[in-house]
Amino acid sequence: MKEPKAMAYVNMYGVLATLENLCEIDDVAKKICKKIKKPVSLCFEVKDGPCCTFNFSKDGCKMTEGDYGCTCKMTFASPEKFNALIDDGKPGIPTKGAVQTLAFLLGPFTKLTNRLTELLMPSEKNLKNRQFFEESTILTFYTIGGAICALANNDSISKHSAFYTVDGDVQMGITDVCYATIHVENHIFSLVKDKPVKPRAIMEFKTIDLANGLFNGTASTMAELCAGNIYMAGMISMVDNINRILDRVAAYLG
Repeated sequence: MKEPKAMAYVNMYGVLATLENLCEIDDVAKKICKKIKKPVSLCFEVKDGPCCTFNFSKDGCKMTEGDYGCTCKMTFASPEKFNALIDDGKPGIPTKGAVQTLAFLLGPFTKLTNRLTELLMPSEKNLKNRQFFEESTILTFYTIGGAICALANNDSISKHSAFYTVDGDVQMGITDVCYATIHVENHIFSLVKDKPVKPRAIMEFKTIDLANGLFNGTASTMAELCAGNIYMAGMISMVDNINRILDRVAAYLG
């Protein structure tokens, strides 16, 4: 069962955080950003939930924690209200730069999130386009990475796995395509969208096609492990705990 507060963190650190990567690799998103005349820093603050600022400019998007430096702000009375923004497009309450907030939210932001949704929830037709397929898989990879950390820190079931995870960096990746680090410190998880310097454990998928199959459930993890297409090394208990949290990610994002 999904917990609303944990879902809010998944939406913030998993789904919306992937706007960074969308604006970096997708031509459609790049064109939308190029039309942004003046940088906008849009903060979403959720009562009893996350608070992050999305900094948009012609160069793309960067997410930061907290509301420092935001030019406009939207607050939500509960995690459920914030989840309604993601699920149904229902805005919160503008509390700073109201006119700019609504104009940007209904304009560039909605265009970018619609494009992100198109890539994260692809049609069979779109997946036949190889570039779309690869972008979709890469963005799903980063969304899953953010969701793992969000659930490890906030979901009551995932917290059990986080409690038994030792400190260190876990390298996740699709070989020669994209990498991320799950940093664990005092049972708190955070995502770094780059390779770690000294990983304590590694979980890497051999090809982007394999990764896509694992993400959408058409490939068998056990079979691919036995075939040597999933590489694991180091402190395997860390990978085991992350895989348990992945089961919860599927429940939240499925």
